[in-house]
Amino acid sequence: MATITKTQLENELANLKAEITQNIHNPGQLEKLYRKNKTAFQRVFNAIYPTIKENSTAQIWYERLNYTQEEIFWGHKTDLIFVGVMIFIAGLIAQIPQFFSINEDFFFPRNIGFIVFPMLTAYFAYKQNLGINKLLFPLIAIMLSVFYINFLPDNDKSDSIILACIHLPIFLWTLVGYTFVGGHINDSQKKIDFLRFNGDFVVMTAVMVLSGILFTGITIGLFELIGLKIEDFFAQHIAVWGAPAIPILATYLVRNNPQLVNKISPVIARIFTPIVFVMLLIFLSAIIYTGKNIYNDRNFLIIFNALLIGVMAIILFSVTAATKNVNEKWNIFFLFGLSALTIILNGLALSAIAFRLVEFGITPNRIAVLGANLLIFINLILVAHKLFLILKGKSEVQKVENVIALFIPIYGIWTALVTFLFPLLFNFK
Repeated sequence: MATITKTQLENELANLKAEITQNIHNPGQLEKLYRKNKTAFQRVFNAIYPTIKENSTAQIWYERLNYTQEEIFWGHKTDLIFVGVMIFIAGLIAQIPQFFSINEDFFFPRNIGFIVFPMLTAYFAYKQNLGINKLLFPLIAIMLSVFYINFLPDNDKSDSIILACIHLPIFLWTLVGYTFVGGHINDSQKKIDFLRFNGDFVVMTAVMVLSGILFTGITIGLFELIGLKIEDFFAQHIAVWGAPAIPILATYLVRNNPQLVNKISPVIARIFTPIVFVMLLIFLSAIIYTGKNIYNDRNFLIIFNALLIGVMAIILFSVTAATKNVNEKWNIFFLFGLSALTIILNGLALSAIAFRLVEFGITPNRIAVLGANLLIFINLILVAHKLFLILKGKSEVQKVENVIALFIPIYGIWTALVTFLFPLLFNFK
């Protein structure tokens, strides 16, 4: 399938605008247009609504598209049964070490991603009604991943195997994205919707995890009052089912009740963007002031790169969430400043990695970090460029989102390379 260019996307939106306007008295055709691409339809319809708001059909559609559900919708009975089955399977996978006396230190680093991500992949495949032709790719990829990662040598000192275990959940996450977008990997808007879903998902999961921790503490404390120690029982028979259930339930609630967190996520993004910007500015100044040598300190460089990945995630989330309905210049300014500072820090990290490659030679860790940093560096430059154009009034937020969407499959390909090729290329060392 050919890649959809920005010009083609703009033309499609313009054509959709014309079709909605022409068919405003044709409810059947409007319904077809809506079902073809719900997100694009809502965006275009809301944009042209002021010009057609006198029309009764337009008023009905506006209320339909912008209706905010006040009560929690628990979905249909079949959906609840499906989710219940997914939670049960996830719990069974989490208990495999107990059932078959497998070493947990071997099992969980390799298989923790399989406890949840295949369940989410199945959920979105079910909701999207994917045909077998589009299901084959994620199904085969998951099955091959299970056999591959578990047949790697049992060597906890191997950097390449450790990297494979770390990158595999990220690869499985991209498979979730594949089914989320219905296999339409070239649809930028659907990929942006997936990123927005991840922001809401993180918020909902965090709330549920905190609630679970509170429930666990209260439960254990109550039984201690009557002299019963239930920590081991609780961990083996309740937590092992509850932990996998949380992300699955969070996904289900977010998809059925977007109003629960879709107003919280942008607020969080808008609060943390300037805070992180100031923190990075102080951090960069502190590096210069202290004369910290990042080229020879391996541990500092690892933490440094983790920081960069975290900041990159904040930038992506801020662009896709905080600017969804916001056009304030100050918000765009902070996003641009945050991107620019991160580019500088990423440049320092790249130079340090290159220095260590030349000075100490090639290792799996150095190549993996170099590749990830290069991708982030390029992505940041493109994002910062688009944000700069917005500040000058020559672009719009949607084009920043398109740049972000472009890189999602690229990150997926890189994680697949690290997961499946690095152990072989480096002879499991």
